Amino acid sequence: MSFDRLQELIKAKKNPTVAGLDPKPEYVPPHILRTSLDKYGETLEGAADAIYRFNVGLIDALCDVVPAVKPQSAYYERLGWHGMMILEETIRYARAKGLFVIADVKRNDIGSTAQAYAEAWLGRIQVGEARLPAFDADCLTINGYLGSDGINPFLETCRAEDKCLFTLVKTSNPSSGELQDMIAGDRVVYQVVGDLNARLGQEDIGKYGYSRAGAVVGATYPSDLRSLRKRLEHTFFLVPGYGAQGGTAEDVRFAFDKYGRGAIINASRSIMCAWQKTGHDGQDYQDAARAAAEAMRDDIKQFVTIL
Repeated sequence: MSFDRLQELIKAKKNPTVAGLDPKPEYVPPHILRTSLDKYGETLEGAADAIYRFNVGLIDALCDVVPAVKPQSAYYERLGWHGMMILEETIRYARAKGLFVIADVKRNDIGSTAQAYAEAWLGRIQVGEARLPAFDADCLTINGYLGSDGINPFLETCRAEDKCLFTLVKTSNPSSGELQDMIAGDRVVYQVVGDLNARLGQEDIGKYGYSRAGAVVGATYPSDLRSLRKRLEHTFFLVPGYGAQGGTAEDVRFAFDKYGRGAIINASRSIMCAWQKTGHDGQDYQDAARAAAEAMRDDIKQFVTIL
């Protein structure tokens, strides 16, 4: 089962972190950007080429440190079809390097449209006699606030293709409480969504005790994170909010079970843009990214032991 594979990669590398690949052209080291713009001009194609070259360098530097990468589709969509092409190529390259790929797309729809999203990102498309993968990620993020009609089509594809998903439950942004913390009977809204997601995924429990239906739970609300870990014992967590948003290693420890399993912690800009703090104009971007990823791993290791 797909989260079993992720947990095994985490165990092998003793590192429960995922590197976000959320690049803007201004995040790309100048020498890479200059080469691409010299070739393609100041165009979306030039920007996309630079970002892909940057991604490849980051993946090469990180593939033996982190178990997973998480490209955020918005940063590629803003470059039009050139961006979507390099997103597909980035996913393919990362998987070839043995990394688990979480497509951060936060899709949200019902019925045949939700099924189409699921097939695009996780499944295969029927073309005549052939069934062909499109983006072919290992996992994706979805917005489950449409209810079971918006979760089940994705889970069906996950079961057919041995993939998995993360549903937004308690997000890390400051205004999340405006809706997610509202009282709904004897629960708050984020608990209702977490319980629903857990129930829909309960038939798919892997060997490490986690279902295909994971949840996004932010590090910026550690007491909620801690209570949800106890409440959703079979739900694998994707935890944003570490670092730049204020979440600490001491906070994220609450995402894990007693064996140091069941969660993966995200960081994006702190790894991608680490070169901006070294004073070497990006020539050392790979070393800087690797050092930042290792520092994050070691920071979390102070509070989490992976067995």
